[in-house]
Parts: sequence; structure tokens; C-alpha cells
Amino acid sequence: MTTRKRIWGWYFFDWASQPYYTLMLTFVFGPFFAATASSYFLGQGLSDTQADAKAQEMWSWALTVCGLIIAFSAPIMGKIADTQGRRLPWIMGFSTMLVLGAGAAWFTDPNGSNLVFALCAFSVGFIGAELALIFTNAQLPDLGDDTEVGAISGSGFAFGYAGGLVALIVVLVFFVEQDNGRTIAGLEPLFGLLDPTAKEGTRAVTLFVALWFMVFMIPYFRSVVDGTPTGQKLSPFGAFSEVKSTVVRVFGHQSLRSYLISSMFYRDAMNGLYSFGAIYATLVLDWSLTLLGVFGIVSALAAAVFSWLGGFWDRKAGPKPVIITCILTLTLVCVTIVGMTREAIFGIPLEQGSVVPDAIFFGCGVIIGGLGGILQSASRSMMVRHTTPERATEAFGLYGLSGRATAFLAPFSIAVVTALTENARLGVTPLIVLFGLGLLFIFKVNANGDRSAWD
Repeated sequence: MTTRKRIWGWYFFDWASQPYYTLMLTFVFGPFFAATASSYFLGQGLSDTQADAKAQEMWSWALTVCGLIIAFSAPIMGKIADTQGRRLPWIMGFSTMLVLGAGAAWFTDPNGSNLVFALCAFSVGFIGAELALIFTNAQLPDLGDDTEVGAISGSGFAFGYAGGLVALIVVLVFFVEQDNGRTIAGLEPLFGLLDPTAKEGTRAVTLFVALWFMVFMIPYFRSVVDGTPTGQKLSPFGAFSEVKSTVVRVFGHQSLRSYLISSMFYRDAMNGLYSFGAIYATLVLDWSLTLLGVFGIVSALAAAVFSWLGGFWDRKAGPKPVIITCILTLTLVCVTIVGMTREAIFGIPLEQGSVVPDAIFFGCGVIIGGLGGILQSASRSMMVRHTTPERATEAFGLYGLSGRATAFLAPFSIAVVTALTENARLGVTPLIVLFGLGLLFIFKVNANGDRSAWD
């Protein structure tokens, strides 16, 4: 099989999995859950602000638990996979988790009677998606050298965001109901087959995500070549022991150590923006799912275009300056979000009904989508410069650990600050600190990478 066919097959994982993040995490199910939970807590006697804060707090705790599970399982499973010489069986297993979790979320009660079940279903799918991504990332070093992986990584993210964009448009046109019971295109949800009063159009997005993934993973599994089985076996306890030794060895190499710590903070902040951006718009700016959908289209389009262009920027300048520029800009976005309410911007009052906050947040969405895509792509490219093809799964397992070992920090700190202030807007303040810490450590990273830790 030609390298070009393998690369295109690898791209299809991003195309197949991105709708989980676009539709489930960010623009449809997440805000739907937040609105459902907020309404439920209002009915329990809480005030508007307290109900919004409680809804955001629940979502935060779910993501915290997911982050911990992903963080401490990824490097162990990565080490076992490298020892066995196989990755595809693991990817198939995690793909099954994604499909089952997304499908189960269909049973979310729009009255809020099974909020815990809804979070558990979402979490199973999210953990599957994240672990599958770690294993597919480990295939990147086999697809090109250091001068090529930046463009390959960027094109992969661009292709994935394009898939998320197409999926979002489809569900807005044919599934998600507005307050009048019709979709943004004026149609009955799925041509009248779904009951808008029971929010079946919105809930059916979960089934759509599962079906989309199953269909578009076919080109991936047909095109990606797996390694040759080594015949070796490694127990989870043995893998844990070896991973522990690897971590000790890795932390003796400044560039890789600094990069893993840096990415631990800034990727956590980036995930926080993705996880809470739309929820912020729902709870603070009172956006409808339809407006969120339009916002999502704009953000996804920006992410697709910027990720593709960012790949060429990475090829020309290398990933380090790309990462630094993205962190600085996204920090300013967080400052803007925290300083803005429906009534004022940085304390400057606005006229009642002003659309200025909406326009500013749309602009923030373009930046988050565009630079977020570039940041993820460049981060994957930088990790390739710090590993070898033979140890790639273990290395990307550590990369997953660095991205998830403190993945509880963003949702946990948001949950704590939200609970203390009882304010969903001020709850996102910790993201500014996380981006700042990421920026501090990235300056110590060798722009050309360092593979000596794996010798």
C-alpha cells in the first residue's frame, strides 16, 4: 500500500471522530445537558445563577473523572501495545466504547430525571474517543519525517474539522429543533419522525454521531497498516513498572520534560475552552442551541482552514513558535471572556439588548476554533520530534498522560471557582493561569526536539 493511501486512511480517523467533540462535547449535547440540568435545578428551588453554576459544576466533575481515567491508563496500555507490536485491536476496542457511549446518551431525559446516567454515557464515549486518538497519534511517525509530519498533522486536523463542520450542518438542518419545534431550515426533525416536544431531534444527534463514526472508520481500517505481532506479552503490572522507569528517565531530559509539562498545562486549558465555551454562551449569554449551532459552524470552518494553513506554518517555522503564538493569543481570548457579560465589557456598561457581547464571542469562537486546531496539530508534531517510531505508542501514551494527568485541573478548578463565586462567567478564570504556566515551560523546549530519552 502506498504511503499516500496510508496517510489518507489515517486522516479518516479524524473525520470519523471529530463529530464526537463537535456535537457531543461542544455544540449540541454539552449545552443541551447544561440547559437541562439548569432547568432541573431551577425546579428544585435554586436561583438562576445557582442553577447555572450547579449545572456547570456537574459537567466539570464528569470531565474531571474522565481525565483521570484517561491519564493513568493511556501510558500503560501504550507500553503494552508497543511490546505486542499491535495497535489496531486497541483502537477497535476504544472505538466500540465511543459508539456505545454516544448511542446510550440518546436516553437522556429532557426533564433532567437521569442526569447522572447521561453523564456516564457521555463519559464512556469520551474516554473511548480520547484513548483511540492517543493510539492513532502514535501512527504519525510512520507516515513521514520531521519535515513532513507538521503538514500531515495539520491536514489531518483540517480534514477532521471539516468532518465536524459537515456533521454539524447536517444535524442543524435535519435534527436539532428550535423553540418552534422546527429545525433551522424550517423542517420537522428528521422529516417528522422525531418528536420535538421530547427533544428527540437534539437527542438523536447522539445516535447520528455513533453511526457517522462507524461508517467513516471503514476507510481508516482498510488503509492503515498495523505492526507485526512480536509474540511478546506484558502484564498491566509489568507495564506500570516499565512506564514508571520511563518517566524517571524522561524527566532527566530537559527538552522532553519541559515539553510534557508545558503541554500538560496549555492543552488542559485548551480542552477547558472547548468543553466550557458553548456552555458559557448558554448560561452567561443565554444563547439558543440554534445560535450555538451557527457559532459552531463558524468555529469549525475556522478550525479546518487554520489547521491546514497551520501545517504549512509548522513546516516552515517548526512547531515551537507556532505553539507560543497560539498560547499568547488564546490567553487574551480567555481574559476577554472573563471580562464580558450581557450587560458590560470590562466594567463598561452596554445598552440593554446590545449585540456587542454576541459579536465579540463570535470573534472569540473563530480564534478558539482556528488557533485551537493549529495548537493541537503543532503539539502533535512537536511530540513526534521527541520520540521514535518503535516507541511511539508509549511516547504518545506519556503525551496523553501529560495532557490528562492534570486534565482534572481545568474542570476541577472551574468547578471550585464556579461553586465559590456562584458565577459561571468567573468560573473560567483558571484557564488564564493554565495557559500562563504552559507558556512558561515551552521556552525551555528544544525547537528541534530530543529523541535521546528513547535510546
